[in-house]
Amino acid sequence: MKVAILDYGAGNLHSLAKAVSAAGVEVRIEVDPSAAIRSDALLLPGVGAFTSAARSLSPHRDEIASALKDGLPCLGICLGMQLLFDRSEEGPGEGLGVITGRVRKLDALRIPQMGWNAIDERSDTLFAAAGLETAYFANSYVCEPEDSLTAIAWTTHENDRFVAGVRSGSVVGVQFHPEKSSGAGCRFIWAFLDEARS
Repeated sequence: MKVAILDYGAGNLHSLAKAVSAAGVEVRIEVDPSAAIRSDALLLPGVGAFTSAARSLSPHRDEIASALKDGLPCLGICLGMQLLFDRSEEGPGEGLGVITGRVRKLDALRIPQMGWNAIDERSDTLFAAAGLETAYFANSYVCEPEDSLTAIAWTTHENDRFVAGVRSGSVVGVQFHPEKSSGAGCRFIWAFLDEARS
């Protein structure tokens, strides 16, 4: 199985690659989106700013979105999840529009949210397979899908309750960092890859 981590200028590529390779798959960090979408699964990593990432993806936006809508398994992590949406309050630029909705600023005194947080209403089988109930977050912005049925998990920071995970077909997005969420977080990635493999 070939897994591509798309490098669009976001950070945290190597710790994610290490977690993915532990699943016994071939993983490569790919700067060319056209090559990345020819893999068996695509990962959109998660540290950085929406505007610069959207600008980097812009020339290939339609090509990537089309591949995801056609069934390419994809896991978007933190910023990668936000890029699955249409737009962000963080700044100008178009997301991939695979999940209809927007990204807004976290409504809290302590921003960014940094650290472990409980995840509730975990409706997707990936959470059960991983035994993931708490995860590591590092975010200032959160996603608001128009269709609440795409939400597969929720969490709360201070008084702001927001979506911790979304799914549309074989496209999954998580606001937390599974690669930093201990063994259960790695098992979440492996469960996603097992699903993609089958």
